[in-house]
Amino acid sequence: MLVDLRSDTVTQPTPIMRAAMAAAEVGDDVFGEDPTVNALEERLAQLFGKEAGLFCPSGTMTNQIAVKVHTRPGDEVLCEEGAHIYRYEGGGVMANSGCSVKLLPHDRGRFTAEAIRSAFNDPGNPHLARTRLVNVENTSNRGGGALWDLGEVKRIRNTCNELGLGLHMDGARIFNAIVATGTPASAWGAPFDSVSICLSKGLGAPVGSVLVGSKAFIGEARRVRKRFGGGMRQAGIIAAAGLYALDQHVDRLAEDHAHAKQLGRALAAQSYIKAVMPVESNIVVGTMNDDTRSGALLSHLEQKQVLAMPFGPGMIRMVTHLNVDREGIERTIQGLASFTA
Repeated sequence: MLVDLRSDTVTQPTPIMRAAMAAAEVGDDVFGEDPTVNALEERLAQLFGKEAGLFCPSGTMTNQIAVKVHTRPGDEVLCEEGAHIYRYEGGGVMANSGCSVKLLPHDRGRFTAEAIRSAFNDPGNPHLARTRLVNVENTSNRGGGALWDLGEVKRIRNTCNELGLGLHMDGARIFNAIVATGTPASAWGAPFDSVSICLSKGLGAPVGSVLVGSKAFIGEARRVRKRFGGGMRQAGIIAAAGLYALDQHVDRLAEDHAHAKQLGRALAAQSYIKAVMPVESNIVVGTMNDDTRSGALLSHLEQKQVLAMPFGPGMIRMVTHLNVDREGIERTIQGLASFTA
């Protein structure tokens, strides 16, 4: 059986999840009449301490909607160089919202309140873009699944308040952070004006993300979703998968984290590996001694029925998820050990 560690987006819905989807009560969500979508939006809004939610096809859409609502053309967004909104959303911040991006110094995707203060443009200077929004990604994908410190996030919130900035969280893997830190969703949600919550990664739903925030914010977000073409009709069929995942797939993320730590130790033990990023959640990133050999390692693993992903010069990434069991981890470790550098 193939062990697919390229991403936690490759998960397949379980048979019970499929049954829940098939049995979902549905209506026209564009009219606000799909009870299952409404239930999912309300549940996640309450869970993260917000007033309302909006179900969308993807995390890219929820992020882009958030940027659009928070900003005006000509504004500036602060994030770090590996942020999904900057690196992997097709230039959407610029194309959809007409905003520029300023990249902050960071430690594996995590920056400080002081970095925001240093990057902030004087709003009275007409030569400079108006700094408007700060984006935090938790966990940080390019940082190897790095977890944010909630204390620093609170300091960032205070700085944003002082400078009049919006604060958005790309919570693509926020449930990994919740489980890994033992910090409840409401505590993570409290510092942010808006949160994008992905259902199709660690939670294993086939599609969908929910954007949460104030009623006024989500009201405007609903308008932008329509403009972006994200309004869906009987979407309860897919929203039901999200509800099922919230009930059944959150606590089990601890298994993925344990598997990732096991992989991280095995990868670090190989003579051809120079460094492995600290493993804090479900992502393992290793850098080889020879930058030209990562392709050979990936090909070797594929011959062993294990898929991993290139992640930069000499770098590979492996992501654990609900479709990778202990046997798959052991096979991957054997594949790593049998590679000749």
